[in-house]
Amino acid sequence: MKIKNICCIGAGYVGGPTMAVIAQKCPHINVNIVDVNQQRIDAWNDEDLDKLPIYEPGLADVVKEARGRNLFFSTDIEKAIDQAEMIFISVNTPTKTYGVGKGMAADLKFVELCARQIAKVAKKDKVVVEKSTLPVRTAQAIRNILDSTGNGVKFQVLSNPEFLAEGTAVDDLHNPDRVLIGGGDDEAGQAAIESLVEVYNNWVPLDQIVTTRVWSSELSKLTANAFLAQRVSSINAISALCEQTGADVDEVAHAIGMDSRVGSKFLKSSVGFGGSCFQKDILNLVYLCRHFNLPEVADYWEQVVKMNDYQKHRFAKNIIDTLFNTVSGKKITFLGWAFKKDTNDTRESAAIYVADELLQDRAEIHVFDPKVTAEQIYADMEYLQTHRVGQYVEQGELMSMKEIKNLITVHNDPYAAMDDAHAIAVLTEWDEFKTYDWDKVYAKMHKPAFVFDGRKILEKLDLNIGFEYYSIGSGVNEG
Repeated sequence: MKIKNICCIGAGYVGGPTMAVIAQKCPHINVNIVDVNQQRIDAWNDEDLDKLPIYEPGLADVVKEARGRNLFFSTDIEKAIDQAEMIFISVNTPTKTYGVGKGMAADLKFVELCARQIAKVAKKDKVVVEKSTLPVRTAQAIRNILDSTGNGVKFQVLSNPEFLAEGTAVDDLHNPDRVLIGGGDDEAGQAAIESLVEVYNNWVPLDQIVTTRVWSSELSKLTANAFLAQRVSSINAISALCEQTGADVDEVAHAIGMDSRVGSKFLKSSVGFGGSCFQKDILNLVYLCRHFNLPEVADYWEQVVKMNDYQKHRFAKNIIDTLFNTVSGKKITFLGWAFKKDTNDTRESAAIYVADELLQDRAEIHVFDPKVTAEQIYADMEYLQTHRVGQYVEQGELMSMKEIKNLITVHNDPYAAMDDAHAIAVLTEWDEFKTYDWDKVYAKMHKPAFVFDGRKILEKLDLNIGFEYYSIGSGVNEG
């Protein structure tokens, strides 16, 4: 089947950039991205490319090239489904916050709604592609829904998980390590796989396109994220030991990373990993292992998440302990709220959980992030209060949004955020933080002036002007 029209349901962090690049690289294919969120679609269509709902370096240029030519954004989901030969499902699959599997299992209600809408609208054969991260065997559930319509339409379901990293998504899409496509073993399944291979082969070499059974593809995504998160938690566990022994975690990471069997990637110690994938996918893996009666395997992977929770808790506790065992009424400045630099995504950001612990002690938190809005920051805290999950979060008390807004102030100017602060906590590794006038910052802070570097980005700066500087994995240096 030659694909001429693609529909993607979901205009979020995966669907938007992925489809924009497909449209850029395949000008002969019409790509329609649809979403029920009118505000989000309006932002994708805004003439001011700085107002795109997702910030990724290079994304605005891709959208500018393809939008209006063969890339379109709308809320007319039924029309897009009807016109497409291939439909990508790229909707949110959050961790369940209720019922069976609460706190671990993936909530597939949006995926199911997509499948039912496709089944209702489709009048001709379609290839349906899972782009969202999904548990093993979800493709079969989607297929069962699609095949139960009784209208004679034939569907093929493929798994095509995304391996892009936020902050480098466009480059990852332009130059992927691999493209993974899983499908059926029969003739129709193989034909569907080939139709998607042809799309990617417009810019991805065939030897980088891997085809598997659909279940292997689904599990590969969860496993890849679990392995990467495991490396982060492993080096973070060593960072705690480094602080007690006088070792430096960066030196340890460099030494072991030179071993070709280990490699250097994902050995950067920090306040903890975040984002939409790592924790969600590991918890999903844990749930699957328990479901299939593999408790030892489940416990092994769950420890990766527990270590990540511990690292965030340890960072927050160190702030409180260092500030003479109380931060009540003290101004603590957060530099960064996004879960990593070069993105405005805040899902599972370490900043949210560190803020929560400090708020329990009634700290006054002032936040500056170059790409995250005040509305998003308050929404993150509201969501945390509504769905309190996690080893340490559950220990806290619920706070009203009125209380939270009284204690959290969001700034557009970093220097205003740091004026009169008792301490500064670096929660995101934005490059611009290294360019600030730290002499000026120090002069306007309460003394002693503390800096808690949760991303180890200020170590090479000359902060020997009086700061008490704390860095993950190397302890405190007094300037």
